[in-house]
Amino acid sequence: MKATDVVVIGGGAAGLMCAITAARRGRRVVVLEGSNKPGKKILMSGGGRCNFTHLHSTHANFLSANPHFCKSALARYTPYDFLEMVETHGVAYHEKSPGQLFCDRSSKDILNMLLDEAAQASVTLHTHSPVLEVSDGSPGYRVISEKHAYETESLVVASGGLSIPKMGATDLGYRLARQFGLDVLPTRAGLVPFTFSGALHEMMSALSGVSVQARASCGSTSFTDGLLFTHRGLSGPAALQISSFWQPGESITLDMSVGESIEELLRGARESAPRKKVASVLSQVVPRALAEHITDDALPASTRTLADLGNQAIGTVAAKIHDWTIKPAATEGYRTAEVTLGGVDTRKLSSQTMASLEHENLYFVGEVVDVTGHLGGHNFQWAWASGYAAGEVA
Repeated sequence: MKATDVVVIGGGAAGLMCAITAARRGRRVVVLEGSNKPGKKILMSGGGRCNFTHLHSTHANFLSANPHFCKSALARYTPYDFLEMVETHGVAYHEKSPGQLFCDRSSKDILNMLLDEAAQASVTLHTHSPVLEVSDGSPGYRVISEKHAYETESLVVASGGLSIPKMGATDLGYRLARQFGLDVLPTRAGLVPFTFSGALHEMMSALSGVSVQARASCGSTSFTDGLLFTHRGLSGPAALQISSFWQPGESITLDMSVGESIEELLRGARESAPRKKVASVLSQVVPRALAEHITDDALPASTRTLADLGNQAIGTVAAKIHDWTIKPAATEGYRTAEVTLGGVDTRKLSSQTMASLEHENLYFVGEVVDVTGHLGGHNFQWAWASGYAAGEVA
């Protein structure tokens, strides 16, 4: 059993940032990564381009049972702090939409940057090293993996959540939290596509590949972004965003013509071109396949031209576009979820250092903690900020 100052369990975004920060302080740092390579989520994120931060990330972009917990870490390590590292390493990037930063070339650029920083700081990184046992060394901790055993003064749990198990996700972090007396709030898949059953599933499948700009709402929360019909249900940024606020059994509401009144459009067209088909007019604002489905679903076969369309029918069609309320059967679950909602209860963690309030030198960072960001780089920013907060003191 070797001795070291810090063991970080997990070689993802939060774990690497924590290791780099601690090693820069002169600490001897070991990272134990269970899979065959570090940073797998970094590599697959953003379609391979890694949406590595969001310039306008604040606590308002995160879900947590304690919404104030993330404020301290986010304030002390900002998107511009991470951007400074990116620019120092010459990583080419662009702003895809307001605030969302992506690599120009590949997400490998971000991972290689972190690995270079870790190597420069003399971080020891072990892959193929799933942790088998952790025990309290009083003082310190004993950590045993399949290939290594360490006695360490500080232990950082950065093992992530349950999302995308094929990439090695496990419940290790939650088990360790419970082992040391921390509560774990119920977990579920977040930022994940919806699935449907019955007639709704058949309709989604028929529209598979169709995309539209939409506002998706659940309760009092809504997001306006791209919506994609799939062979199983609904995906795209708007669906993924609202999925984090949805609970099984609830409905979601879609407005697929934000900012343009369908009633006014149809009334005006009825006056100017009464022989025109309803679907043709609707296709000016939504994709043709969706326009045809809406008219087929909302109108009898005898009412397909504007001349046949009464005011009540216009209202029915408009409601199908502006206020379409549907009930998902489920989500695709952890298999495709970008994040895990819930996790280690923050009430027993320091918001400044991410340390356990009851166990000296024990830290939890990143996705394993009950802090989950919106889509668009916020979850990476939480990884950088929480990892940095722990690395400053571990």
